[in-house]
Amino acid sequence: MPTQTSMSNPQTAPDEKTGRVVAVMPAYNAASTLRKTLADIPAGTVDEIVLVDDCSSDNTVELARELGLTVIEHEHNLGYGGNQKTCYRYALEQQAEFIVMIHPDYQYDSRVIPLAVEILRLGICDCVLGSRIRTRKEALDGGMPPYKYFANRLLTIVENIALGQNLGDFHSGFRAYRREVLETIPFERNSDDFVFDSQFLAQAVRFGFKLGDIPVPVRYFAEASSINFQRSLKYGITTLGVLTQYWAHKLRLSRNPLFQPTDRV
Repeated sequence: MPTQTSMSNPQTAPDEKTGRVVAVMPAYNAASTLRKTLADIPAGTVDEIVLVDDCSSDNTVELARELGLTVIEHEHNLGYGGNQKTCYRYALEQQAEFIVMIHPDYQYDSRVIPLAVEILRLGICDCVLGSRIRTRKEALDGGMPPYKYFANRLLTIVENIALGQNLGDFHSGFRAYRREVLETIPFERNSDDFVFDSQFLAQAVRFGFKLGDIPVPVRYFAEASSINFQRSLKYGITTLGVLTQYWAHKLRLSRNPLFQPTDRV
């Protein structure tokens, strides 16, 4: 079972009238970038920040506690999807109305958090993604590897067509959700690997939630987490598999538990 440490949070500014905001950070060896990521979060925009550590080998946990975050430690490495499951379970338990996921590796610009939350609060969208790709030049100048850029463009086009959406970046690590999304989607049934994200968005479409995105500056550098070419290829193939499963379920050719209602209360 995970172990948890909770401490006071410098960003806390509770406002029960507009809904509790919890930021979740799935972390693995983020000690060198965590402080910078937190520094960019506008003061008073979130009520709590929880960092879920997936057995880091550096001092991520110690630093997170020093910075006053809520810390949950996994006893065993559960993978990126497994980490998110812990994040979202905790946020729901803490009665969060709005949940923001941002990686603590300083790759995504956390200054846009209040913008994403306001879109949710206004009811314009139920899920908001940060789009890293406003233009090709901007993405490549920001350090995105060319192979990753072109793979992202191809997969995003296919996913938009298959799921009837018009998102700029289906594979962003910056995401914000209304509570109802996490209460409805059976995310516990998802993979513990990176394809968790693709499954989650297909599920959001299946259950009728409104998806949208906002541009978010992105940084690629040595300390920013990124999967290698081999894992990227596996991720792309499994993402196409998710789309196949989605349509098989939609056409009633199969009954996939990923797209069936959860029993969660």
